[in-house]
Amino acid sequence: MNKAVFLDRDGVLNREVGTYVWEPAKFEVLPGVPESLARLKVAGYFLIVVTNQAGIAKGLYTAADVQACHAKLQQAVGGILDALYFAPGHPSVSESLRRKPDSLMLEQALSRFNLDASQCWLVGDRLRDMAAAEKAGVRGLLVGPDEPVGFLTRATDLPAATDFILAADGAAKS
Repeated sequence: MNKAVFLDRDGVLNREVGTYVWEPAKFEVLPGVPESLARLKVAGYFLIVVTNQAGIAKGLYTAADVQACHAKLQQAVGGILDALYFAPGHPSVSESLRRKPDSLMLEQALSRFNLDASQCWLVGDRLRDMAAAEKAGVRGLLVGPDEPVGFLTRATDLPAATDFILAADGAAKS
């Protein structure tokens, strides 16, 4: 079985701007992201983006807009992302098990890539990301300053999360 790092998008891979990020011109990959992803890839992880995109359900932008941002992301990281899943729903418009805190995006990837959930991580910046990880049996790692300090496993950003993951999994193999 394989291992993966699931990655929330906004606030983890690209700059969170306080509104929906759907225009490629405004899509800014955060510092250290390409290098961090390269380190995880070399360590044998599949790299899988799982992102809520409620603006689609709200009619603010289209799936094609999200895919254009994902193309820019793939270009910035050298094409090493293995899959990019997005949940277009929002509870105010439609219900969906794909939308985090539900775990269908993760479950689909676990099956598709023959992943061992206990060997996987989800790096996200919201408690809903951690809830999705827990539902799928994946270890969660919270990044950024926006959620309460009560969540135990956290890092400042993706580079710090990468260090944590590689150290934790390296120690588990020793």
